[in-house]
Amino acid sequence: MHYLMGVRIDESVLPYPDDELEATFARVGAVNDEMKAAGVWVFGGGLTPSDSATVVRRESGATTVTDGPFAETKEQLGGFYVIEVDDLDQALHWAEKCAEACRVPIEVRPFEGIA
Repeated sequence: MHYLMGVRIDESVLPYPDDELEATFARVGAVNDEMKAAGVWVFGGGLTPSDSATVVRRESGATTVTDGPFAETKEQLGGFYVIEVDDLDQALHWAEKCAEACRVPIEVRPFEGIA
């Protein structure tokens, strides 16, 4: 089963201090390598800040395009992983490792299906 693990960040406190940034990249790289070695890694990546987002809405036959994030909230999606594991318990195991490495919350959600 495929799971999305969303890296939740508070953009008001980023970026990490320089000394912490290098250590964070090292921890995240180690967890990424561990997931690849375990065969659960599908793909993942970091995202640019939410103010770089473009939102497309289609309502009543009209399309609107606006700048910025869809939701005004303190927490934003800063990156993500897609993993393939047998069940939620295994996904939560990897989410715990990612949360420790990134030092931010990780939201875990199963895919309904893969096209």
